[in-house]
Amino acid sequence: MPAHAPRRAARPRPGRDHSGRPAANRSRSARPRTDPARRAAYDVLRAVADRDAYANLLLPALLAERGLTGRDASFATELTYGTLRGRGSYDAILAACSDRDDIDPPVRDVLRLGAHQLLATRVGSHAAVATSVDLAKDVCGPRPSGFVNAVLRRVATRDLDGWVQIVAPDRSRDPSGYLAVRYSYPRWIVDAFRDALGPDAAELDDALAAGNARPQVVLALSPGAGGPLPDGERTRWSPYGFRLAGGDPSPLVASGLAAVQDEASQLAALALTRTGVPGQDKLWLDLCAGPGGKARLLGGLAAERGARLVATDLHPHRARRVLDALARAGGENSAGGESYGVIAADGRQAPWPQGTFDRVLADVPCSGLGSLRRRPEARWRKTPGDVAELASLQRQLLGTALDSVRPGGVVAYVTCSPHLAETRDVVLAVAQARDVTILDAPAVLAEVPRLRQADSGDGSRFAQFWPHRHGTDAIFLALLRRNDSGTAEGAS
Repeated sequence: MPAHAPRRAARPRPGRDHSGRPAANRSRSARPRTDPARRAAYDVLRAVADRDAYANLLLPALLAERGLTGRDASFATELTYGTLRGRGSYDAILAACSDRDDIDPPVRDVLRLGAHQLLATRVGSHAAVATSVDLAKDVCGPRPSGFVNAVLRRVATRDLDGWVQIVAPDRSRDPSGYLAVRYSYPRWIVDAFRDALGPDAAELDDALAAGNARPQVVLALSPGAGGPLPDGERTRWSPYGFRLAGGDPSPLVASGLAAVQDEASQLAALALTRTGVPGQDKLWLDLCAGPGGKARLLGGLAAERGARLVATDLHPHRARRVLDALARAGGENSAGGESYGVIAADGRQAPWPQGTFDRVLADVPCSGLGSLRRRPEARWRKTPGDVAELASLQRQLLGTALDSVRPGGVVAYVTCSPHLAETRDVVLAVAQARDVTILDAPAVLAEVPRLRQADSGDGSRFAQFWPHRHGTDAIFLALLRRNDSGTAEGAS
């Protein structure tokens, strides 16, 4: 290792600090210098990198464990999510401000946190640099602190726009490269969004920017739930959508009156129930139900109609979460029977006879590119290869859904992704091998503007939500009616 290279941070051995010195010899000045909010944000960044942790799950638990509330909790949240979202931009800027090609990951995370404070918050330059140096001393030892100080002092010489003009490729020659640095996305995601949106370059900017905005918390009220509501407002399109005016939604969720669920996710489930089916309408299926948001809403609607929902998931622990969600919502169907059942099963190998169900929801596993606002680290974890692998699984699951629904019944295919390989391409590939009709999903959701995104030329119409258009996650919806009584070959 070169003499000037920073030492890799490691867990201290018992009785020793991060510099490796015996803890008994530490002076008062060796006590942690970093404030709890910055340390919490740093620890989440390291867990995301080292253990593939999910920031949206780890951070709330860490804040509660360390007793961080109010302004400290808000600051830690901004640092964590903002740094994860802006990582691509910050890394390009840090590379321009450093003379080292190889920076140890713990030091790089300190620098990213510092860059976010300097370029995207109201933290003063001196405070952002000084606290980052203190953090480096606490988590990496004293040697990298001078390097952190020098790099961040260079970062502080310009604002974000100024740095982008220097470090990003020329937009006219490399538009995807420019946008990748400007909005902090991998290039392949920029290209995927462009393919889904079409040639309107201004809208692509809007979509990428919206993916970096912190979303509001939206609740889905339980169908048929009574009682007064807290202060808040109904959402624009879903009759069950609700936004609190302020405060913690946990009591409302614990009571079973509501659950956290994006409005587009609500509408995708509702679209399945709004599509007419001939004959009986008594048995519904949620094929990939975990963790239970759509199942909860479908279960309530099934109960109101005297129908029964069967929810299934491959993983037993996720199936249990679905059961908990349905149980909290409660209720019996109008005939007095149980309105739901939950099983753990592989959706590719259905344990029920073909043609069992009247309605089927196939909310398939996907890349999650439509929810990057909520899971900022996901953009750095996924690859084009992941999308190709998922598309194969998605085709199999849509095939199972069509096998499971009776002739005349309806399937809703849903992904939280706008990537064409996970949306339009999957639906058209499976539909081509089967006797199905692809219904007009935007017509079913006629109250929501600008939903029609793709028409394959054979009457196929799909619905695609976008954060910049609708203020929702980028959820895709297709509705298919099964026409024949047989199955097709080669659908997967």
